[in-house]
Amino acid sequence: MNIRLAEEREANRIKSIYEGAVSFMRSTGNTNQWTGGYPSVEIILADIRARNLYVCEEDGTWLAVFFYRHGDDPTYRVIYDGEWLNDEKYGVIHRIAVTDAARGRGVAAHCYEYALSKSGNVKIDTHRDNLPMQHSLLKNGFTYCGIIHLENGDERLAYQKCNT
Repeated sequence: MNIRLAEEREANRIKSIYEGAVSFMRSTGNTNQWTGGYPSVEIILADIRARNLYVCEEDGTWLAVFFYRHGDDPTYRVIYDGEWLNDEKYGVIHRIAVTDAARGRGVAAHCYEYALSKSGNVKIDTHRDNLPMQHSLLKNGFTYCGIIHLENGDERLAYQKCNT
C-alpha cells in the first residue's frame, strides 16, 4: 500500500469516498455523524491545499482517504472524564474513510501506522455511535482517553496512540 498527498483534481473522487463512508455509517446505526453533506468539497479542497489530505492506494486502486496533520488541535486542549496519555507533541487524524472494496483488509491500520511513523504520537476522535471506528481504534492499539467537544459543542470520544 502506498500513501501520498491528495491532489486538487481528485476532490470529487474523494467526496465520493466520503459519501460511501456516510452510507456505511448509516447502515451501522450511526445516523448523526457527517450530516448535511459533510465533509464538503470546500473542506476537501482546503485540506488538500494545506497538504493535510492523503490517499492510500494499491496498484492504482484507491483504498482510503484521511486527514493527517502534525500539530495542536484546539478541540483536544480540554478533555473530560479522562486524560491524554501524555502532553507531548502529536499528530492528528481526522476524516478517515475506507472504500467499500477495501473494508476489512487492514487499510485503516496502515493509515494509522503511517501517521504514527510521522509523529510517534497520534490523537483521533470519533462519534459515540461510530462503533466500527471505535473497534478499529482499539484493535489497532489506540487507548480511549476521554471526551472532547468539537468547536460546535458536539461530543466525541477521544483516543491516542504513541510509540513510547
